[in-house]
Amino acid sequence: MTTEFSRDFFQLFGLSRRFALDSQQLEQSWRAAAAAVHPDRYASSPDAEKRMALMQATQVNEAYQTLKSPLRRARYLLSLQGVDTQEETNTSMPLDFLMAQMEWRESIEEARDNSDVDALEVLSSRLRSDKRALEAELGEALDHAADLDAAAVMVRKLRFLEKLDQEIGDAIETLLG
Repeated sequence: MTTEFSRDFFQLFGLSRRFALDSQQLEQSWRAAAAAVHPDRYASSPDAEKRMALMQATQVNEAYQTLKSPLRRARYLLSLQGVDTQEETNTSMPLDFLMAQMEWRESIEEARDNSDVDALEVLSSRLRSDKRALEAELGEALDHAADLDAAAVMVRKLRFLEKLDQEIGDAIETLLG
């Protein structure tokens, strides 16, 4: 079998341990690793090898899902550095970010109440732009500045933005459904 459980997710795919990554390279590495440990390849093997293949396939898929998502990738990078993002316990945010959150929520609620799918689509587009900008800042903090405390705050911010994106998506789905 080709994978080892002791390797971190980046090593598993032969990638540098960085926030910025080539998504095409990740996809190719994932496909190769998944094919190498696919349980079907071990169908006629002893039970112990079948179980090992299944565990490795699970790890490969978990690694891929983690590295594919900017939020999960940042969280994982910080955990490798021993940093807890405290997303469940530390909800303190800069005042300007909290004010922006309130404005986002009010705009979403207003568009939803008015059954305005177009307004929700515009909000979604703006939010995704904000997420990309925050992801760029996060990459800078992790890959260049090594500012782990700032990166942890940005992870919490990104989590808020992802929740807002989900709210917008749910609202659109409800209105169109």
